[in-house]
Amino acid sequence: MVLMALGILSAAMGIKGFLLSSKFIDGGVTGISMLLAKETGLPVSILIFAINVPFISLGYRQLGRSFALRSALAIGGLSLCLAFVNFPDVTHDKLLTAVFGGIFLGVGVGLAIRGSAVLDGTEIAALLLSKKMEVLKVSDIILVLNILIFSAAAFLLGVETALYSILTYLSASKMIEFILNGIEQYTSITVVSVKGEEIRAAITARGRGVTVYEGKSGYGKDGHVNDTRDIVFTVATRLEVPSIKQEILSIDPAAFIVQQSIDDTTGGLVKRKRHH
Repeated sequence: MVLMALGILSAAMGIKGFLLSSKFIDGGVTGISMLLAKETGLPVSILIFAINVPFISLGYRQLGRSFALRSALAIGGLSLCLAFVNFPDVTHDKLLTAVFGGIFLGVGVGLAIRGSAVLDGTEIAALLLSKKMEVLKVSDIILVLNILIFSAAAFLLGVETALYSILTYLSASKMIEFILNGIEQYTSITVVSVKGEEIRAAITARGRGVTVYEGKSGYGKDGHVNDTRDIVFTVATRLEVPSIKQEILSIDPAAFIVQQSIDDTTGGLVKRKRHH
């Protein structure tokens, strides 16, 4: 509830304190609501709640009662906050408005998601559509929807306003990613090497947990076929990856290293373990 409340205040600040006065919009349902508010004169607070209702209903049927209830409370709280809370008009500079409006809005959406709710029903719709349309991912559907929204903004509000709105959307997206993943975004590292035991010892000496698989090579640079070798798997923050790779290669210059970004981890020794 605390995360949801902070998210509502931050998102409302982004919308009322920055975007509305400059006629910039965001993507998703929030962007549609802001666009319609400018064209019809209806309050954006009412439109945000009304347009999100069908998505909340879908969320109730497909994603569960508690999620739908939290999302309804979050979106309802945002609507009330927009309607009754006054926020200062911070700046009239268009670039600052686009960037910081997106930052506040992104922080708000990210905090709400961390509180197991959404402030925008677009992701619910995209998630459900992606299950039925296996060719498209959630991100693809959101991208197509936002292209349509910003194209409409270019036609109705002007090209310059639409371009600033895209900047707002990009700023909000990066903040959502930062709030959800943080500066310690994790990277998985898989190492295939004949010196797996030495590499395992070097990684665990850093306080990182590892998992060791036993595998057989295909046909590598060394010419050996079906030669048994260890596969070492670990997870580290992106700040640690360069030094870990350097240490691995100092042990075995021929080691095969694969790294992948991961969104989240649960359990295991992910945080650095202190050695005494």
